[in-house]
Amino acid sequence: MIQQQILKPLLIPRMQIQASTSPYEMSGDYENIATLDTAQYGKIQALMDDSSIEEIWINSPKRIFIARAGISQLTNLVLTDDEVKNLVERLLMWGGRRLDLSHPFVDARLPDGSRLHVSIPEVTAKHWAINIRKHLLRGKSIEDLMQLGVMDEAIALFLSKCVENGLNILVSGSTQAGKTTLLNALIGKTPLNSRVITVEEVFELRPRIPDCVALQTRPANLQGEGEIPLRRLIKEALRMRPSHLIVGEIREAESLDLLIALNSGLPGMATIHANSGKDAIAKLQTLPLLAGENISHNFIAPVVANAIDIVVHVGMDSSGYRRVSEVLYVSGRIEGERVECEELFRIDQKLNENSHDASEREKSHVTAVTDSKTLPNFNHRYSTGLGDINRVFKNNRQENNG
Repeated sequence: MIQQQILKPLLIPRMQIQASTSPYEMSGDYENIATLDTAQYGKIQALMDDSSIEEIWINSPKRIFIARAGISQLTNLVLTDDEVKNLVERLLMWGGRRLDLSHPFVDARLPDGSRLHVSIPEVTAKHWAINIRKHLLRGKSIEDLMQLGVMDEAIALFLSKCVENGLNILVSGSTQAGKTTLLNALIGKTPLNSRVITVEEVFELRPRIPDCVALQTRPANLQGEGEIPLRRLIKEALRMRPSHLIVGEIREAESLDLLIALNSGLPGMATIHANSGKDAIAKLQTLPLLAGENISHNFIAPVVANAIDIVVHVGMDSSGYRRVSEVLYVSGRIEGERVECEELFRIDQKLNENSHDASEREKSHVTAVTDSKTLPNFNHRYSTGLGDINRVFKNNRQENNG
């Protein structure tokens, strides 16, 4: 018999969890939430169905959190230990991954594209820790992202031209900043006759192109055999006649294999965790050292300078909106063992301070500004034919100065 339990979630901002005495109600209609054993996600089904919720995580059966617009909130939903374990077992059946004492961590992709991460004791102190990062398709294309205010017309045109002309692009940002969403949209700008190979730890990208092969890592089996890491996948991808190589995220030694591939003339794109575009390039100079193959910093710097053309940094503002905050191009110069970058576009945050109307405030967030000499120099170097971007850029400056 299905036990009915009406859920009236109360949400508490994370900073108020210890002290608050007046929690507020979650927006939305949750009066019909019940413990539906037949639902895919059981008691958390309604949270999964709520498109405003970006991520769900369970610290313990009595501590279930969600994130909306980048803000963490505690729900009053309560599970039992068995319900948590049953939920994980059901999710892992879909994800095709294994979780046990020898493998206390697991990453998996769920049927709807959401990403699952689970940790179990004794790695965790007491309870199973579960994260479900939902795959919210709010921007499938560059045009969609422009309409959502992630970037303005000048930046959208510029990035589209860069992809069409085979430039190598690194997308940087923090967790949940929208790196994968932007990368997915950029892939959509590859020429129609392109053959794109994507390489990921867990399938997240969903490129809308006709000729694409997606590869995913695989953990070792119980005997410690059969592991397929990102480094192996990148090498295998090069044997598949790619016209573009895409790496979902570079974290460790696989960065060396990607850089070598890009230096061979193969266009590619990837994402990386970083606080700014320049930090992303600095990090990319460090990660290949983890390969431990007699690689020195002096060797890596020129490789990075020649491999990466564009860095696009995305971030989340205080209102929870995701924005392209800067676009850099790697000049190819090296100063003091650091790869030099030049700013092509940045967001003029000062305009936001004087904007009281909501629509004008959002518009000011995505206004592109840059040194008038930088973009023409970039055009000359890459011969990308960016006349339309210059026109849009000039129009933006006239509007801002008007």
